[in-house]
Amino acid sequence: MKRDPDLDLSTLEEMVLSVLLGGELYGLAIIKAIEEATDGKRHVGFGSLYPTLHQLEKRGMVKSNWGNETPSERSRARRRYYTITGIGQAALNEAEALRGSLMQWSQAFGRE
Repeated sequence: MKRDPDLDLSTLEEMVLSVLLGGELYGLAIIKAIEEATDGKRHVGFGSLYPTLHQLEKRGMVKSNWGNETPSERSRARRRYYTITGIGQAALNEAEALRGSLMQWSQAFGRE
């Protein structure tokens, strides 16, 4: 299986795409989902999240749209919602396959 370098992901990109598998989320919800999914072991700040989301969108791995909440339904700024794309899912699949290969190798040839 040939590796596609365009699908390489950082740890943060992988975490963001993984939580987006559950459906459309806005920034703060992504941060909370990562913290909840990792039992509080991973904390992501806005200063890391938004550049990562913009880069993922530029690479075609997520798409975004503005929410339709009315001013009375939202307490602050208008929310931008993010959704994983097919390219993002392919990148996650490749990352999972790579981890699986590494695990198999370490079990077969790694130190005992």
